[in-house]
Amino acid sequence: MDSLEAIREQVRTCTDCPLSQTRTQAVPGEGPPNADVVLIGEGPGHHEDQQGTPFVGPAGKFLDNLLASAGFRRGDVFITNMVKCRPPGNRDPLPNETDACSKYLDRQLELIKPKLVVTLGRFSLKKFFPNETISRARGKPRRQEEFTVLPMFHPAAALHRNQFREIVEEDFRAMPEILKETISRIEPSSPPPEQLSML
Repeated sequence: MDSLEAIREQVRTCTDCPLSQTRTQAVPGEGPPNADVVLIGEGPGHHEDQQGTPFVGPAGKFLDNLLASAGFRRGDVFITNMVKCRPPGNRDPLPNETDACSKYLDRQLELIKPKLVVTLGRFSLKKFFPNETISRARGKPRRQEEFTVLPMFHPAAALHRNQFREIVEEDFRAMPEILKETISRIEPSSPPPEQLSML
């Protein structure tokens, strides 16, 4: 799996867990190979399963609006999920399913090298912080060695429960500043030319 395209092809034919038997299409994820931001959801829903594209149902439309409010377009970020095939009836992914899919997500992160990873919902949060709860962790950026993780509620939660909507909108609006701080930490600004001449 030496490229995102290679991962995409492998995901589309993957039979490593029972979800492969009930899917219409696998949903590998999409976005630029050098994206600064990666968003990780839970798993494909009905619309995603039909189209093979992540976040294209009602939660996807809301996600597009949230990204726009933060000054991003969908094409600026890489969007993927913990599991690449739809769990039947939109049930929660099972541990053996997330385990089977983890190699794809890990390799995507290795290849993209994002500055900011946004976890959408509790399942992607648990990947990085197994003992944390989404209500306690949301909106608080956490530095990892390779990138910053920003936990958020899943956009679908805000559609189903109105009290989460304002929280999700607030967290998305904070994204640009968190990304800027992360980039300045990872890539310190170059010294001015007069300092370079003395090095």
